[in-house]
This record gives sequence, C-alpha cells and structure tokens, in this order.
Amino acid sequence: MTTYSAALTEILDREAVPASGIDSGDVDYRADGVDYRGYLARPAGEGRYPGVLVVHDWLGVTDYVRMRCDMLARVGYAAFAADVYGADVRPSPDEAAGVAGGFYQDRPLWRKRLTEAYEYMLAQPSVDAQHTAAIGYGFGGSAVLELARTGAAVDAVVSFHGGLLTGPAGEVERITAKLLVLHGAADPVTPDDALLAFEDDLRTAPSVDWQVVSYANAMHAFTLPDADAPEHGAQFQAVAERRSWAAMKTFLAEVFG
Repeated sequence: MTTYSAALTEILDREAVPASGIDSGDVDYRADGVDYRGYLARPAGEGRYPGVLVVHDWLGVTDYVRMRCDMLARVGYAAFAADVYGADVRPSPDEAAGVAGGFYQDRPLWRKRLTEAYEYMLAQPSVDAQHTAAIGYGFGGSAVLELARTGAAVDAVVSFHGGLLTGPAGEVERITAKLLVLHGAADPVTPDDALLAFEDDLRTAPSVDWQVVSYANAMHAFTLPDADAPEHGAQFQAVAERRSWAAMKTFLAEVFG
C-alpha cells in the first residue's frame, strides 16, 4: 500500500475504504518495444469492475496519479494509470514542459501510446471491458481527449484542467465517448479563445455528447495540492478540486448506469 503525503491523504480519505479493502501496486508492461511502469488499483477480491484509464500530468506517473487510482478503487472501479512517457522517463518540474511538449508535437505517437495503455487495461482480469472510461489531469486531460478522437470504444472521457486541442475538419465525428471537460475559468494555459475553438469543433458533430463545466477563479492545475505558482497561472483550489471530483463521479455513475 502506497503511503501518501498529508495533502494527498486528505483528498484520498474523502472516499471510504470498502469493507473488503483494495488491491493496488505498480504494473510493468511493454508495448512495441518500449517498457512502461503504470499502476493498477481495484477493489480486493474476485470480480470485474468498470475500468478507468487514468492519465498523468506532465510529471508522469507520480503519487498524485496513484492516489487518484486508489480513490477510484474505493468508489468501485478498476483504475489503471497509463505511463505515456516510458518507465525510464520521470521528468523533473524543469524538464516536464519539454517532455510533454514532444507529445503535443507528435500526436500520432501520443495517441498510439494511449491506445496501447487502454488495450492493456482492457486485458486485465479485474476489468469489465464493456464498461470503460478515461480520465486525465493537465497533460493527461489533453491526452484522454486525444484518445477519444481516435474513435476508441471508451464510454466516458473526463478532462481535468487539460489543454483543449482541435483537429482536422471532421475528426470529431470519430468520437463515440461521452465527454466531460472540467475547466478552470481563470486558466491562462487554456484561455477563452481555446475553449471556444474546442467547443466550436465539437459543435460540428451533433452526435457527440459533451459538456463543459468551468469553475470560477480556478487556474490551471486546480486539483493538484502542490500547485502554487499563480504567477504562471497554476494554483490549487480546494473548492474546484472537490466539485470536479463530485462531477466526475456523477457522470461516470450515469454513463455506466
């Protein structure tokens, strides 16, 4: 069992541990010649549970994303943290923008790695492959929207303070997932014009089920307790963190029925 900082533990403990407990731990996997180290958390014991792919922020698989997987397992999901970067790539805060930026510049590679992680999750014995979701934070929020754009058969996608990218004309018609975008209304990383362009792109595909929730005065990284750089537009906001988690829970419960 992972031991977390006090700030992460406070968030985690909002969800009660089920009577049976949870099982969790690092998971090594390999795809197309690349080694990865993710993390899997699920309710303990036998059974299959809706699978939730969790995609990390620009720092890679850290305690933050592990905590979110544990939190999802407490709710009743099998949560798998994808490792987009590779097992040997864990950037420092100073390096993270460069590493993440490489994927923004190579969206085919980004999507390929996300698809590989999603397929790995589907193969896990504890995952009900007929009921799946993908959520992500920051870089990961952008990533899960990229996964949706591939046409992956994921039921629900939730972006927390992610970058909102558009794509070639008509690409959004591939999306079959229901989308929930949880956005900081004061996020300079994804300003109003980027949000409008994203929404206008989705409007070209009337079949896509999507919603955007904007949180007042919330900057980029509003769910991360360690985020405290308002001069760079990133800061934790407890109210938005709590509300966004509740919105995700309600959304997934609705989608999974």
